[in-house]
Amino acid sequence: MSEEHKKTVLENYKIALQKGERFWPDSIFKDLLVSFGLFILLILLATFVGVPFEPNADPSDTTYVPRPEWYFLFLFKFLALYGQIPLLGKIEWIATVIIPGVAILTLVLLPFFDKNRSRYYGNRTLALTVMALMVVSIVLLTLIANVSTTSTEGVYIPGILQTVASLVIPGLTLIALFLLGLVFKKVARSVMVWLTGVSSGLMIIMTIATLALAPPPVAEAVEVPGTLPEQILTGQDLYSIYCVECHGDDGSVAVIEGVKGLEGEKITPINSRDVLYTITDSAMQEVIAYGRPNAGMTPFGRAYGGELSTSEISYLVTFVRYSWDDRFELPPAAISSIPALAAGEVPSYEVHIQPLTKRYCLSCHRAGKENNNYLMDTYENMLNTGDNAPVMAAGDANSLLLQLINGHESTDPKTGKTIRQMPPTKLLKPEFIDMLTRWVMAGMPKTAEEAKALASTPPGSIEGPTATPTP
Repeated sequence: MSEEHKKTVLENYKIALQKGERFWPDSIFKDLLVSFGLFILLILLATFVGVPFEPNADPSDTTYVPRPEWYFLFLFKFLALYGQIPLLGKIEWIATVIIPGVAILTLVLLPFFDKNRSRYYGNRTLALTVMALMVVSIVLLTLIANVSTTSTEGVYIPGILQTVASLVIPGLTLIALFLLGLVFKKVARSVMVWLTGVSSGLMIIMTIATLALAPPPVAEAVEVPGTLPEQILTGQDLYSIYCVECHGDDGSVAVIEGVKGLEGEKITPINSRDVLYTITDSAMQEVIAYGRPNAGMTPFGRAYGGELSTSEISYLVTFVRYSWDDRFELPPAAISSIPALAAGEVPSYEVHIQPLTKRYCLSCHRAGKENNNYLMDTYENMLNTGDNAPVMAAGDANSLLLQLINGHESTDPKTGKTIRQMPPTKLLKPEFIDMLTRWVMAGMPKTAEEAKALASTPPGSIEGPTATPTP
């Protein structure tokens, strides 16, 4: 820069300074206003839109596919497309280190390459066209981040389109722009602008075609309990399935009965102060995850061969703590009850029996348990499974199921072994025994509509479904 040009620049700066605004307090005040507006916008978005809850990270879950936040999706997609390039795709460090590093370094050094003395944006063609192309590429890569790059069925057109639109076109265009801006400087600036515009247009068209032709991504909806009552109710369901067998529905069992290999085993009731006052939540989670092999308690954490994720174990501990620890108050919204029967109401499987069996029976009567092959996870299995199927018959008060829940024992006609009462540790409450009895006597209706129709049928004319024994 010559001395004359420096003098001109300083004079123009002094004139602009007199006409312009001061950094303090004018610019600072405007920045504060904008920052405050953005802060209010974030508060409104968090309040009225929010972010969907996700399960806690579980390192033992090998089925989980990690995905970055939305502002890194463009790089995530770029790496996926780069991986499809023959030979180069196997050299991951080029895409993860070299290419992003070169891009950042180029942006940093761009002012040193483009030494145009003019501050007018129209004279900064190289910088503006490069930046415009990169912004377009980032936006388009973000939009197609959820589109698969490959397919096992023949030629995958969306994969070809997104590779051309996201790698080939921007790569060739960037090379051409730097050649025109740094080597062939006499070329009109309009050529660079047109080149960027045409390339961006082609990229946009191909991206739209990719989104139109690609099959919609299949995303499995995961409902995550976000509030404390939801977590407690989820923990209650988990406790009913995994814990009732040994600890009872209320956690009061001191001697295990009816569990093969643990018959007569003495345990400390988990609803007692001896447990709840001396064990922290983290210690309880570790016990559930690791199990106690010496005491016959198998691990429940997935990392140790169990079925429960880290989040599920956390919900289970929350249920135990709020249900039986008198230092915690159970929220009203977390109290789950089995619907009571009104006068003359006929119980149905969907409304009454399913939540009842889930709470008291499913811990034992599910696949993989010693239960004489009698499953209670579905309506059809309740009616048809078991070594002594059918265990209930419509209108039969002497059905095997009704005998067992009333505390009577029976004999297996095939093996001659004694079939104990159910549940083996403690009988159901009288209202639940009555509910199951009325359900069987009414014909075991499945839906509330069927039960309502039976309730309006005159006595003596009920014809319910009969169980069909499995071969």
